[in-house]
This record gives sequence, C-alpha cells and structure tokens, in this order.
Amino acid sequence: YYTSIPGSCNFETQDQEWTTVCGLTQDPSDDFDWSISSSAVTGQTGPDTDHTPGKGQYFLYVNSSAQKEGKRARIITTKLFPASLGVCRVRFWFWMFASRQTGVLKVYTAEEHGMGILMWSSSRNEENKW
Repeated sequence: YYTSIPGSCNFETQDQEWTTVCGLTQDPSDDFDWSISSSAVTGQTGPDTDHTPGKGQYFLYVNSSAQKEGKRARIITTKLFPASLGVCRVRFWFWMFASRQTGVLKVYTAEEHGMGILMWSSSRNEENKW
C-alpha cells in the first residue's frame, strides 16, 4: 500500500494493481517487465520472505535467468519529483544474491529533457539477505 511519504510503497496492494497503487509504470520500451511475488520464483534463487517488517509479504522481482545479457527491465515513477539538493532521497531494499545470470541493478534520475543520469548501481549482494 501507499504511505503518506510521496513515492513510498511496500507492494502490499491487496489484489490491486501495484503499478497504480505505488505510482510506478512499466517502461514500454524495455525488454521485459518487473513482476510482484511473495516468494522466490519456482526453481529459481530468490528471497524466502519480503523485507517489510510485520505482515509484509510482497516484493518486486525480475527473473534474470530467462534473459539474454544486455536485456533491460525498467520501472519509472509516474509522479515527477522536483529537483532538490539534499532534500529528496531514494531509499529501497534489494536482494540480488550472486548467480551467473545476475545482472546490474541501476537507479537513474531523468533530467528535464528525459536524459537519464546514473545515480547508483550494484552488480550483486555478497550475502543471501536484503
């Protein structure tokens, strides 16, 4: 569900479309999509549980084992956030315990004319945890 903090979401959407509830959209120009789940995809490595404390169950994932190198899955915020210096922060939890097919998780900001600026990236977690 959506909290009072703009852009905040824990993906506990109670059968509603997570993209709408969370203010996110699948990028129509990417190669494959993000999905929502409450457990590891059958036959694949993944987290046993969500990171959200309490009764949290759901998280977003991409199944990179079915993709070729260089393919991208992108989600975009539907709300624009004004530029700020030290005011706006992005915070999220991720799980990407290394396997041969683990790609790179990247966070971009888009400037006024749509050009993406890489802000952060990670190629793997060293441990099997969030």
